[in-house]
Amino acid sequence: QRKAKQEFCLHDGPPYANGDPHVGHALNKILKDITNRFYMMRGYKVHYVPGWDCHGLPIELKALSEVKGAENLSPMEIRQKARKFAERAMEKQKSAFIRWGIMADWENCYHTFDPKYEANQLRVFHKMYDKGFIYQDYKPVFWSPSAKTALAEAELEYNEQHVSRSAYIKFPLLKTPPKLTSVIDGLSPASVLVWTTQPWTVPANQAVCYMPDSAYSIVKCTATGEYFILAADRVESTAAVLDTQFEVISTCKGTDLADGSCAHPTIPGRVSPLLPANHVTMAKGTGLVHTAPAHGMEDYSVASHHQLPTECLVDESGYFTEAAGPELRKKNVLEEGNEAVIKMLQAAGSLLKEEKYVHSYPYDWRTKKPMIIRASKQWFVNTASVKAAAQEVLKKVKIVPTSAMNRMLEMLDRRTFWCISRQRCWGVPIPVFYQKNTGESLINSETITDVIKIVEQQGTDAWWTLPIEQLLSKEAVAKAGGGHDVLDYVKGQDVLDIWFDSGTSWAHVLEGTEQRADTYLEGKDQLGGWFQSSLLTSVATRKKAPFKTLVVHGFTLGEKGEKMSKSIGNVVDPDVVVNGGEDHTKDPPYGADVLRWWVAESNVFTEVLIGPVVLNAARDDINKLRNTLRFMLGNMADFNPETDSIPPSEMYIVDQYMLHLLQDYGSKVTEAYKEYDYSKVVRLLQAFCSRNLSNFYFSIIKDRLYCEEEKDPKRRSCQTVLAEALDIVVRSFAPILPHLAEEVFQHIPYKKDSEGVFRTGWINASSGWKKPGIEEAIEGACAMRDSFLGSIPGKNALEYEVVIVIEPGLLFELMEALQAEESSSVSQLNEIMMASQTTLLSELPKEIPTDANIIKGTFLINLEGGDIREESSYKVIALPTAKAKCPRCRRYTSDSSSTPCPRCLKVLAGKGST
Repeated sequence: QRKAKQEFCLHDGPPYANGDPHVGHALNKILKDITNRFYMMRGYKVHYVPGWDCHGLPIELKALSEVKGAENLSPMEIRQKARKFAERAMEKQKSAFIRWGIMADWENCYHTFDPKYEANQLRVFHKMYDKGFIYQDYKPVFWSPSAKTALAEAELEYNEQHVSRSAYIKFPLLKTPPKLTSVIDGLSPASVLVWTTQPWTVPANQAVCYMPDSAYSIVKCTATGEYFILAADRVESTAAVLDTQFEVISTCKGTDLADGSCAHPTIPGRVSPLLPANHVTMAKGTGLVHTAPAHGMEDYSVASHHQLPTECLVDESGYFTEAAGPELRKKNVLEEGNEAVIKMLQAAGSLLKEEKYVHSYPYDWRTKKPMIIRASKQWFVNTASVKAAAQEVLKKVKIVPTSAMNRMLEMLDRRTFWCISRQRCWGVPIPVFYQKNTGESLINSETITDVIKIVEQQGTDAWWTLPIEQLLSKEAVAKAGGGHDVLDYVKGQDVLDIWFDSGTSWAHVLEGTEQRADTYLEGKDQLGGWFQSSLLTSVATRKKAPFKTLVVHGFTLGEKGEKMSKSIGNVVDPDVVVNGGEDHTKDPPYGADVLRWWVAESNVFTEVLIGPVVLNAARDDINKLRNTLRFMLGNMADFNPETDSIPPSEMYIVDQYMLHLLQDYGSKVTEAYKEYDYSKVVRLLQAFCSRNLSNFYFSIIKDRLYCEEEKDPKRRSCQTVLAEALDIVVRSFAPILPHLAEEVFQHIPYKKDSEGVFRTGWINASSGWKKPGIEEAIEGACAMRDSFLGSIPGKNALEYEVVIVIEPGLLFELMEALQAEESSSVSQLNEIMMASQTTLLSELPKEIPTDANIIKGTFLINLEGGDIREESSYKVIALPTAKAKCPRCRRYTSDSSSTPCPRCLKVLAGKGST
């Protein structure tokens, strides 16, 4: 056990326990795991409890789809089958998460159907009810006829190609608005003209609304002689749709329509008043809106303000009730019921035109069937009274990316209420009782507290299994007054919205009195889902957010940016990615690290693409990384850092330069991890391994590694750097590729008894490695090397001697630090140049062979943060060497091809003497 300096808490948003693991799960869980591993390696005590969202309609429907005669099951039978289905799904998902390398205490997860969780959830409900944030009301809500329940906005998806039947309907004017009597009286017949995409709602009409600030026209239809009132801005377009001509008789202000009324088009004797409303739009239709308070949120607001009835003529299955009359009863409002209303309008002479209309329309997110808006008695959270505080709290939260902040603030702004009751049985019951005769609700502190105690011990099954006298105490009934007995009441049948289930997870999972996570990390759909429900419940009960940081990632798409679908055949199964498909040539087993690399390298703040091309590229990237690691590991066999390391001050300058780069790399990688920018981590890793190690450092140190005497300080110097580079590089990618990191650590000879990469800390790059100015010497030499190599394309640099000519000055002094003597085949400068021999001069030699290549260049020296700037020119002369190839080191430094060069003779002599 390491002593943790502080805690890091990432609260796991619970995935839904209703299906197989998919790439969306992989993206989310791997991002969380990378984060947790990074903080663990930095010495934090990581608090991460995986969980599952286990209740709700989708699970209930899937469980029932496996059963014959599901409609005959009792609530408890449905609950048992739903529980078993959820448990099977969780086990499947859990084993996949473990296979992906997700680090957690998998024996101690949380589930929203755990009794203690349910009890804590009801405690939050209790507090919100006591503070007046939860209330019951009869009003229109999104209703799923296919699921027979109310749904919240977060449970909708929109079908952009939904086809409705749109209708232009006339409402005959009964009472002329007083301000228009002089214009309209005598014009007969006159009607107001409305347009609707939901003719089935016309029987529930209670009013026609106008926009007070807009202009309206009285027009004459040249074809029929009828007079119509409609918005001035909509005259031309409406006439075109109706294929007729309108002659404008007069124009008035919207306010001039006040106190007028119309006859209902299908119900004789019913009057529909003309009323002002700000939701009326001039973008489409006629600028006059048919208003059915039972079937529209804005319609309901108008009705409340003007005390109009909100009668609902539609049942829970989406069929007209008896109250709708014999022509409509028992007809589906979205199908034959809609058709019947259109025929009634035709028969009454009220229908001017009916046509198909394609538009965006809400569907139930699980049954994939159309929704309706339907008034019913439901339980609500009064978000209007908590959202201002929630928005203020949210502004103090760090959100990655920052663009998500405005989206979430806007979503909160639009939310006036949150319907939290569902007419199902697989969930946490709303602890309310109803008086049998009056339907009056009984809910108070005592009733809720009593239910919580039972739920904590027995779970929510008790609501269905226990008789009412064990759930409702005589004391609670007596306190409510009214002289009733316990048996005068029945239990409520509604359960809580699953967004309330998961949105109260902070109250159960987060430890300590603060109950606040450092980070919530989920997909962008949670801006209107879990992030929001968690924020609202937390702010309502304790005036603070349950998170300090929100990290928001995008969705997964096919590699061409298209949505994944079985019909297209582009669905990527993470199990097939990791373990391979039936045909390994078509679907090879990539392993978990490729899946994790795909997550890390992607820009997860936009949509994340996946497919064979993407996965093959990820595998190739890891193979390149493996080659880099293999080179470093291969040169550690005879090296022990404890006894063989060389202090930086005694190292070659190029080795010190590499430590300087390592220190900078470690610092940048750490900052990228802190910002959750894992694609930047991958870019930094690839650039460092490819550019600084493989392409540069490895190529110049091979001679020292392979040809110097084993214990020579020059060789130990670069081995010291390789050991540090190996350690830092492996730690830097360990959160992303934990399997590869542990594999490398097992093969490092001097780490045989190591506890592994995750128990031995984060990158430890000494601040002493940072040497401002050192890069000027190495990068100056590299610039000259590039000039030299550019002048001999395709040739072997070892076959050439190089003469570097620099006028006296800073650049010359820096090169002198790399090569003190005039000419050398073993200097640090020559190692960088990769030539047979390098000569450093301050002026051009008097004689230059005719076959020499002369390249001119300049190098800008920038020292002391820009205080010292000097542009120096140089010349590089490349000459074919006269020396022979050494049979041992293969460099052109020998007097004869049969005799080793002086350096190799010295090494061999040393070996012979031992």
